[in-house]
Amino acid sequence: MSARVRRGADLDAVVVGAGPNGLAAAVTLARAGLRVRVYERADQPGGGAATRSLTLPGFHHDVCSAVHPMAFESRFFREFGLRQRVEFVTPEVSFGHPLSLGRAGIAYRDLGRTRDALGTDGRAYEQLMRPLVERSTQVAHFTGSSLVRVPTDLRTTVAFGLRTLEQGGPAWRARFREETAPALLTGVAAHTILTQPSLAAAGAGLALTAYAHARGWPIPVGGSQAIIDAMVDDLRAHGGEVVVDHEVTSLDALPDAPVTLLDVTPKALIRIAGDAMPSGYRRALERFRYGDGVAKVDFALSEPVPWTHPELRRAGTVHVGGTRAEVAAAENQVNRGRVPERPYVLVSQPSLFDASRAPAGKHTLWTYTHVPAGSPVDRREAVIRQLERFAPGFRDTILAASSRSARDVERHNPNYPGGDIAAGAPNLWQLFRRPVFSADPWRTPIPGVYLASASTAPGPGVTGMPGWFAALSALNHDFGVRALPDLSPRA
Repeated sequence: MSARVRRGADLDAVVVGAGPNGLAAAVTLARAGLRVRVYERADQPGGGAATRSLTLPGFHHDVCSAVHPMAFESRFFREFGLRQRVEFVTPEVSFGHPLSLGRAGIAYRDLGRTRDALGTDGRAYEQLMRPLVERSTQVAHFTGSSLVRVPTDLRTTVAFGLRTLEQGGPAWRARFREETAPALLTGVAAHTILTQPSLAAAGAGLALTAYAHARGWPIPVGGSQAIIDAMVDDLRAHGGEVVVDHEVTSLDALPDAPVTLLDVTPKALIRIAGDAMPSGYRRALERFRYGDGVAKVDFALSEPVPWTHPELRRAGTVHVGGTRAEVAAAENQVNRGRVPERPYVLVSQPSLFDASRAPAGKHTLWTYTHVPAGSPVDRREAVIRQLERFAPGFRDTILAASSRSARDVERHNPNYPGGDIAAGAPNLWQLFRRPVFSADPWRTPIPGVYLASASTAPGPGVTGMPGWFAALSALNHDFGVRALPDLSPRA
């Protein structure tokens, strides 16, 4: 399919931001035959999916995202043929959760094996997850688009909704008798940086857990930058271009083009649009709320993390924080504006699966923890202490570390206000109103201007979906193209 619409301008579309969503929009438009240019503020494309040298020479660290639960489930990435373009390693242990006395919950890709390892609560865990695992693609479709629509798969909607109500409310412990299974689930739900328990956190956690048992949580060989490079290569192969080291401060500073797609937050859109934005829409965007932030610590290690539980040494992701009650207490302190003494820490050691990340025999370790929005606190020591609880001797493996506070995270990437890597609190209300209540939230009232960031539906994560939806909306409304462009590698 080719749009090939020409309106006299040198370009058909301008995209601001070369993160996963901006590039998804650009690729889609270029595949429709449009002339596309992308502007990126940083010195390399990637945004939250960039990979850089942060500690020592030869150690390659993912700046934000490292493990990609949606790489095989995102419809955009399936249409794009990401698995054919990028080499992935999918660990047999999707994630683990250490507990005291050398115990741990282990989430294998095999749900049955996970059930068997959980003992008393294994059957209850399987009954909770089996319907979602078997329909993981339908779960991804349901959660991966605007919720302002009538569900088309009632069976999946009901199964997902009932389990979300259970795990997101006062009954979240009723199903289980021991500590391990609840800790496994809460470790995933805590990715959201939301109150525990809550419906939005439970829904996101159940979806991610379903993907862990259905297809696993894959890790791209070469770092998250490999995903970005594949998208940039495809864009350039279809006539598009990327301009780096170019910050856009105003719509007036952009070249003439029929459409402009912005991979930015509503806060940035207000600033860039200036007087071109209608006052009512401005007020709606000003009501959009941002969440708490992350503090990130990257390590160069002399050897793998010495986890007490041996199966954690095979895990692609480890959630550190103790029991369900301990993780919930830490996350709820953050939501009350406090910095927890014993924080929840999200951990990945991609060099276990990808030798290109570090010199021979050495390892990279990726961690982040949650803090109140805009916190200037350096959490390096708190993260080390938490890892020492479950991996004694970890401190002795550290060769170097790079630490960023939430304030530093925003300084590096303005799409993360206050360190909010979700680009807007993913609470229940803002899953419907993201950033406004609309069946087409990507289209703004400014003619030809679209919002294509994680601040729009379906929300955060390296999925490409917000950018893809924004591009499809632009093709429909500004170019009269309703057919989906073929994004596959063979095209």
